[in-house]
Amino acid sequence: MSKRLLLIGGGHSHVEVIRRFAHEPEPDAAITLVSPDRLTAYSGMLPGHVAGHYSREECHIDLEHLCRAAGITRVESTVTGLDLECGFARCGNEHTLPFDILSIDTGSVAATAAVAGADRHGIAVRPVAHFLQQWDRILASAARARSALRIAVVGAGAAGVELVLAMQHRMLGLDGNARFTLVGDGPGILPSHPRRLQCRFMDILNARGIELRLDGTVQGVDADSLLLRGGARIATDEVFWVTGAAAPPWPAASGLGVDARGFIAVNAKLQSMSHPRVFAAGDVASMVDAPRPKSGVYAVRQGPPLARNLRRALRGESLLDYRPQRRALALISAGDRYAMASYGALAWGGGWVWQWKDRIDRGFMQRYRVEGGWSGQQGRRR
Repeated sequence: MSKRLLLIGGGHSHVEVIRRFAHEPEPDAAITLVSPDRLTAYSGMLPGHVAGHYSREECHIDLEHLCRAAGITRVESTVTGLDLECGFARCGNEHTLPFDILSIDTGSVAATAAVAGADRHGIAVRPVAHFLQQWDRILASAARARSALRIAVVGAGAAGVELVLAMQHRMLGLDGNARFTLVGDGPGILPSHPRRLQCRFMDILNARGIELRLDGTVQGVDADSLLLRGGARIATDEVFWVTGAAAPPWPAASGLGVDARGFIAVNAKLQSMSHPRVFAAGDVASMVDAPRPKSGVYAVRQGPPLARNLRRALRGESLLDYRPQRRALALISAGDRYAMASYGALAWGGGWVWQWKDRIDRGFMQRYRVEGGWSGQQGRRR
């Protein structure tokens, strides 16, 4: 009897799982992917799309085509909970999906719950489909606006810095009328990166007229302003929320073991600490013995070991440990075709870094293109 493998979410780890099962099908497995969207965005190219360098097609993976090439059934829905004892997932359309082996790669959710009004008046970057809808609306509004739109980006990490610079670059290219403010709750920007990179991006932000409000913890959001700690207000028309990752509530509510922040606790095999037939990867998971930042780089690296252990679990074989890299190369773009790289304490930048990043990103996406069948059928399994 075939074992049922259920994949929840079309994140960076799961697209690699699907690709590997397409190259080497598992004959005694019935595999289903459940995801709310047909297209899944590649985070590495999203700022470039916002800036106008990439089309929407270039930075999205078509899950329908990918699943069809792998012989995987795709269900377009959202999982709201699990019955871990009976082995099925509950979906938002009141449908249930059974499983023998379960893998979760849904990503994180926006960390807005603690700030009054953020859910109602802020635009989170997740889910990406909704964020891009709102960005298209704002672009159209800016083109018609008589006065400059006041756009604030909350979060001064890599995602926030990239986003505000990408937005401004796109507005300039379309003659859009907008003023930008970057709000951070610490004394500086890009806190996990080397000082040289921080200083260079400070210079870029200042040179491009983006207002910086640092040490500005946001305590509330309303229809036309941000309220900061201490009572200061920033007048806004649009607010984008890029403050980091939060855990979706349903894994913990379903009884899965989670860490202190609510992310699914997994061991070195990417296997749930509480339920051995459940696996998790990407931002929704937390490796208990080797915690790493919530980053697409680490999610991509977890794809191959996750695929390997899911295959071994289906066969009843022993699982193998995965040891994540201690540090990762970061490539941060500046809106235009300039980028900086950091690795540990090292940092360097230039137009050539953007071109390097572009080659890496396009090469990644090419692995998941399906044109009239599986694009990599003739290649070797990676």
